[in-house]
Amino acid sequence: MYFELAWRNIWRSPRRTMTIITAIVIGVWSMVFMGAFSRGMLINMLENGKSVLIGDIQIHHKNYRADPSINQSIPHPEKINSLLKNNLSEGAIFTGRIKVNAYVSNARHSTGAILVGIDPEKEKKISFIGKSVVRGKYLEPDDKRGILVGKALLDKFDTIIGKKLILVTRNRQGKVVSKAFKIRGVFKAQMESTEKSYLFITMQGAKNLLGMDNSISEISIVILKGENIDGVINMLKKNLDDKVYSVDSWENLLPMLEAYVRIFDEVMYIWYVVVFIAMGFGIVNTSLMAVFERVREFGLLRALGVKPWQTISSVLTESMFTLIVGIAAGNFLGYVSVFIMKSSGLNLAIFSKGAEFFGMSRIIYPVLKLSDVISVNSVIFFLGLVVSLYPAIRAAQITPVEAMRD
Repeated sequence: MYFELAWRNIWRSPRRTMTIITAIVIGVWSMVFMGAFSRGMLINMLENGKSVLIGDIQIHHKNYRADPSINQSIPHPEKINSLLKNNLSEGAIFTGRIKVNAYVSNARHSTGAILVGIDPEKEKKISFIGKSVVRGKYLEPDDKRGILVGKALLDKFDTIIGKKLILVTRNRQGKVVSKAFKIRGVFKAQMESTEKSYLFITMQGAKNLLGMDNSISEISIVILKGENIDGVINMLKKNLDDKVYSVDSWENLLPMLEAYVRIFDEVMYIWYVVVFIAMGFGIVNTSLMAVFERVREFGLLRALGVKPWQTISSVLTESMFTLIVGIAAGNFLGYVSVFIMKSSGLNLAIFSKGAEFFGMSRIIYPVLKLSDVISVNSVIFFLGLVVSLYPAIRAAQITPVEAMRD
């Protein structure tokens, strides 16, 4: 009976009902749509941060993070490679790198950059560089004089593929060394700062330049999705001498990003509540109008013996139907909006500098997560019923005498 009466009552005044439903639809749509873009930003920042030579786990010399120089290198990577091969799950990948600050120049330009010596075959499976070469070719494993440069750096230096760049740095003995490398390919990264900051040569080319033996700067590991990172870290710490090596997860290497990931859900709930507060005023005002317009009806019901709690249940049932219709329509609009934007994304090119500061790409694609949708619907539904309690209680307080006076 409650359901039948409530459904009829909400359509006795279609304009009023549509006003409430419109407010709910706008609120739900904005929460779903903005939540999907916020989730997309988070995932984008996380993928960018981990793909730019971070991975899931890294192994360094104990003092490397405090003094990132080639003097703080991993002395015997063969032992660690053997440990990883025997203990990592099938599908996990790892690679070693040499990283050093360098000075790069040509006839007209010069700048500082991070020179990275890589194993080309392994690196293409673990970081962005393997899929980012847009012109020229990727490095061959035995190429000792080839170099990959970013598109932004190439444009800044006003040079082309096949031309040479001079690299100047300090070797392991602290002496200044320099060597010419020929540009083999150009890579394009998600962020322009990456294109300007990194230069890639082969591991053997880096060792020849720096006068190094088998030492390397770091080992980067990417584990299978869903695998327990803490378990892998504990295994490594148990088998490696903590007086020589340090083992860090991406959270330790990217503390700002880790903090953002940790507080993301709390921030989203605050956003949901803020939007709901604006929407809740509309629900309460419109519901009160409906109650005051039906004073005689509620008074008559009380005179016929209807209990106050039954009046409250009736009004709340009407609110429930209104919320369900509004939530369903808002979700539909949210899904459609996300679907439309999923192929093109949101272009943040005009805010590229600010986006890069936070580690975001120029284009953000929305990501709709089931848990986010459930959170939106739960907040709207339950808080909607809570704010509807006041109009319902006000309706239950109407007496037959008050109705006659009205």
